[in-house]
Amino acid sequence: MKKRTFAPGMIAINNLTFEIGARALYDDANWHIKPGDKTGLIGANGTGKTTLLKLIVGEYSPTAGTISMAKDIKIGYLNQDLLSYQSDKSILHVAMEAFERQNQLLAEIERLLKKLETDYSDDTIQKLSDKQTEFEALDGYNIEYRAHEILAGLGFSDSDQQRSLSEFSGGWRMRVMLARILLQAPDILLLDEPTNHLDLPSIKWLEGYLQAFEGAIVIVSHDRYFLDRVVSTIVESKRGKLVQYAGNYSFYLEEKALREEIQSNQYKNQQAKIKQEERLIERFRAKASKAKMVQSRIKALERMEKVSDVDDYNPSVNFRFKFSKQSGRHVARLENITKSYPGIPILEGADAIIEKGDKIALIGANGKGKSTLLRIVANADRDFTGKSEPGHNVTQTFFAQHQLEALHLDNEILQELQLFAPKHTETELRAILGCFLFTGDDAFKKIKVLSGGEKSRVALAKALTADANFLVLDEPTNHLDIQSVNILIQALKQFEGTFIVVSHDRYLLDNVANKIWYIENRQIKEYPGTYQEYEDWQAKRTTDDTVKKAAPKPKPAKTETKQSTAKKTPPTKEREVKKLHKELEVIEERISQLEEKKTATEAMMADETTYANQAKLEDATQRYDMLKHELSELQQQWEKLAEEIMEIDS
Repeated sequence: MKKRTFAPGMIAINNLTFEIGARALYDDANWHIKPGDKTGLIGANGTGKTTLLKLIVGEYSPTAGTISMAKDIKIGYLNQDLLSYQSDKSILHVAMEAFERQNQLLAEIERLLKKLETDYSDDTIQKLSDKQTEFEALDGYNIEYRAHEILAGLGFSDSDQQRSLSEFSGGWRMRVMLARILLQAPDILLLDEPTNHLDLPSIKWLEGYLQAFEGAIVIVSHDRYFLDRVVSTIVESKRGKLVQYAGNYSFYLEEKALREEIQSNQYKNQQAKIKQEERLIERFRAKASKAKMVQSRIKALERMEKVSDVDDYNPSVNFRFKFSKQSGRHVARLENITKSYPGIPILEGADAIIEKGDKIALIGANGKGKSTLLRIVANADRDFTGKSEPGHNVTQTFFAQHQLEALHLDNEILQELQLFAPKHTETELRAILGCFLFTGDDAFKKIKVLSGGEKSRVALAKALTADANFLVLDEPTNHLDIQSVNILIQALKQFEGTFIVVSHDRYLLDNVANKIWYIENRQIKEYPGTYQEYEDWQAKRTTDDTVKKAAPKPKPAKTETKQSTAKKTPPTKEREVKKLHKELEVIEERISQLEEKKTATEAMMADETTYANQAKLEDATQRYDMLKHELSELQQQWEKLAEEIMEIDS
């Protein structure tokens, strides 16, 4: 095993080569991580992202090259292997294990206090004083509060924090491991898919935490929104090299497109030159008088540094999903649904209707009943009161993570799809597999040799080849890389039926959904718009519930009720003007309040102490932008109301 060396700076990867069998996963790769760097490590599945993290922490050794780092560097490493950690202690206690020295001191202080009951010697008193001083210097009296705060941010209630770690599922245990790593306050965080087990509120909390984190961060993630909000550098693992881009994920896409355009032009120009030289060589090869010139040109071609063509890592979904029959207008109807677990009410008299063509994103925090509601819609859960009925001609496919376990491990990939979708031709099925990155002989791989991400892609391909006009999808992006998520987005955009999806991938939700469902007060609520529009509306709603919002307000999901035939008495002109003036006064008062807050925020941003603190400055800037946005909205509403009043008065 190679000895790891140390160097000034943070981490330096120099001429790294790492081989698995005869395959070089990395070949002469280089990357220097500097203090404070916030980096997204990306690349297609199988390009060695997780392997690189294991090389950095010393779990693997390089075949050649070096990984050097600063002496006494403290690394926090979140990886999926941590799921094997078991403990019967409370999750608060497990999280507080991060404070190793503080816990040692606390045990020693308790021992010395016990000893002090019978031993009043100066030596005992001095030792106790020394331990208490060190404990206080390490902020020991606040460690429980800090652990509680981070666990709460990751979605654990006060009562949850007292429960044993062994009571929680793998996803929740991983959150505890993340909390423990964050509490260690390392110099650098290495996070391998940290959002995989988080719901949307927890992802947003983690974004804020990492934005304010003063150390370096390396994140492997398929969540492009998360990367955009947290990282300022992208490093792509590609063809055994590590290619750096100085920006977030959106910048990387733009910069990569530009680099690939340049590379493609260079490749085409070089290929044209090579063909020209080859024609010249072929023309004069047989002439003895030109032999020297021919040999010179042959050697020049051999010495030429070849430009490679651009890899197409963005396959498109280019087939039509077909189903044998169209559904009726109503795809699913929920009436008076009441569902609970022992001590945990989920739904109470809830109603909803899914209509043909609906593309619904079901969102919310974990534990609020998203997966339960999805199973009720899919008729996979019958333990409730009320009525859940499919509509006319509805054929359904339900995708959940347990579908991976239903794959036949001894089947080849193509064989698995042929048995599931016998109406499709082999050409059609191979086209579908190609869209899910199984090309050529990949179609003949056994399911049992596939990775978790590859099995997810097979299960998704099966779901989308079903003769179904209604898809129910529970966390379909788990284990998928960014490229595979993009393929799923294209597939769902082309799907002409109806679907409802639970996912924490905001990019997917924003690109495929035309309605948002969420559970509030044990009722199913619907927002009639995209995910981004819903987010904007929620931000305004949180800021001030008393002011009318520009975006449509949520309503109970559609139910069929008889329209009242009673006609409302139209308001008189005087009453209407009075009502509008009252609304105008509310907006004017709110504008006045926001102007004061805006002025105060401007003063804070100009203050030297704020400017010197990156976290405070980012918080103040975000607050200032929100205030400006809301003021603009309110001023537009004020002008609209004023115009209405003038029209009525004229």
